[in-house]
Amino acid sequence: MSFNAFPQASLAHTLTSLGWDDAWAAEFAPYAEQGLVPGRVVRVDRGQCDVLTADGIVRADTAFVTPHDPLRVICTGDWAAVETAGNPRYVKAYLPRRTAFVRSTSSQRSEGQILAANVDHAIIAVSLAVELDLGRIERFLALAWESGAQPLVVLTKADLVPDPVTLGHLVQDVETTAPGVQVLTVSSHTGEGTDVLGAIVGSGTSVLLGVSGAGKSTLANALLGTDVMEVQATRDIDGKGRHTTTTRNLLVLPGGGVLIDTPGLRGVGLFDAEAGVGQVFSEIEEYAAECRFHDCAHEAEPGCAVLSALESGALPERRLESYRKLLRENQRIVAKTDARLRSEIRRDWRLKSAEGRANYSAKRGGRV
Repeated sequence: MSFNAFPQASLAHTLTSLGWDDAWAAEFAPYAEQGLVPGRVVRVDRGQCDVLTADGIVRADTAFVTPHDPLRVICTGDWAAVETAGNPRYVKAYLPRRTAFVRSTSSQRSEGQILAANVDHAIIAVSLAVELDLGRIERFLALAWESGAQPLVVLTKADLVPDPVTLGHLVQDVETTAPGVQVLTVSSHTGEGTDVLGAIVGSGTSVLLGVSGAGKSTLANALLGTDVMEVQATRDIDGKGRHTTTTRNLLVLPGGGVLIDTPGLRGVGLFDAEAGVGQVFSEIEEYAAECRFHDCAHEAEPGCAVLSALESGALPERRLESYRKLLRENQRIVAKTDARLRSEIRRDWRLKSAEGRANYSAKRGGRV
């Protein structure tokens, strides 16, 4: 998106419409004394960023805020302290983040990538044009809960499911997958649900997440009331589309609120998101609290309430398997940077290996 296409009306918005409040002002006071100007980062690229201030967009260099830690680099949604005098202009600092949406990088290193900062609502866009991937929804939800934002699942392209009974079943499947999360069906083509979504995002900051082809850019345009974000057709064979959004952009909504649009995410790796996983699978955590042993692994222990729920049918096997998978993945990520946890994992592996050898020997009558 070119910022020539940025809604001109937004340039006159006050900092308040961008989410500025008394608490931010207090945090910024030391920078104000230095003659720096507050603004919200709307896009970051090539070592520079666009910052929306009360006087308009400022293009600033980020050399002063480019640490070695990838989680501390400036990102879309940050509140920045900008030096506007001189050329080039510089971002000298950014204010402590209230929330941060982080995923693990696609590399083998134990690094996180911050996608958006200071977000109140995490909108997870899921297309109804293809078969629902409940596991992916759970993964997005874990990251959303861990970020500190309130998740919301939006099922897009609802007009492609005209049968209300079928649509109701799909919504119920997602609601079961997302306990405590509102699930909304939306069609940008017919306008269904966009007024409800607009009311939800009308205050605070929302980030729009999902895979390529989920209809995020179309949804953003519907909320903006104008075609700001470029949209391309998805493939009929699998519902996937090209990455029409290539950078994370902050957009001011005409009805109030701020929206951060993100590129389609191919990978949604967890990054230290144990609490988020627990929130997604809250029913399993509740069952686990009733287990006989506090360190129950829910595998074969006597008095395991989780396995009892599984046997009775109260807990779907798919949910338990997904829970285990995400916990294992998160543990691997954390272990890369936590020496104590690595040692515990190795110890558990040695114990399980010894138990396996003992069981094998017993089955063979004591012969090794």
